[in-house]
Amino acid sequence: MSDIQNRVLKGSFKLTRVGVRDVRKPVIVKRPGRDVTLVVTFDLFVDLPAELKGSHMSRNLEVLSRVIDESVREKVTSLEDLGAMMCKELLARHEYASCSEVLMSADYFLERGPGNGTTSLERYTLKASATAERGGTARKRIGVEVTGMTACPCAMEEVRNIRGVSSGDLLASITHNQRNVTTLSMEVPSDSTVEADALIGIVEGCLSSPTFEILKRADEAKVVIDAHSNPKFVEDVVRDVLGKILDKFSNLPDDVRVSVKSESYESIHKHNAYAERDTTMGELRL
Repeated sequence: MSDIQNRVLKGSFKLTRVGVRDVRKPVIVKRPGRDVTLVVTFDLFVDLPAELKGSHMSRNLEVLSRVIDESVREKVTSLEDLGAMMCKELLARHEYASCSEVLMSADYFLERGPGNGTTSLERYTLKASATAERGGTARKRIGVEVTGMTACPCAMEEVRNIRGVSSGDLLASITHNQRNVTTLSMEVPSDSTVEADALIGIVEGCLSSPTFEILKRADEAKVVIDAHSNPKFVEDVVRDVLGKILDKFSNLPDDVRVSVKSESYESIHKHNAYAERDTTMGELRL
């Protein structure tokens, strides 16, 4: 049987990503004091030289299945470590490739509540990735996507001006609010660990308020009061997250990359508000 993928081309172009996307597999991750079972969506890629017609994509799926089987037996300690293992195997199976990449995402649940006794399992998204170059070490990232709310400081200030009220007046807290989605991701050096739970806590602490699936009437009032007592622009959210990252992970080296993206889904506009910073720990320390 002829191998079409190995046909040699002339005058063609290199491709930077070739592979498979949207492959779902169960993964057991061993965390301190507990095991977490996740349904993870995988994208697996390698680069393709200009002279080769196609990549052997079935090898990506074979690598995925073999590494997942091993992780079930040995219980990997993080998604980013699992991705690094797959990157190494991808380069071993694709001898023509010079780099590999694995992207992962999974729903993740933590028990949360507004502090009045009511709790529910709240959904977050874990985002992890790994990249590797032949002859080098893998680079790993872990991230989270958190949904909460922001209250607009601009409208709040304008209400105060129009009504002629002070910050202590009931009308002083009137404003419009938005559902906010903030994504935080960080590189993880080989000799360090970054807990996803810690990243979730950082993001939630930088919003006007977290949001919750189950709220009784008193809980709803508390969330509204908390949010309107803590108005935030998306710019504020991104800057506050960066500040807390700098404090929490002061031990990480200068070249560790950090990315924060925040989007507020407006209630009185037809557009959304957005802010982002992609940087390094060293740049944040300047």
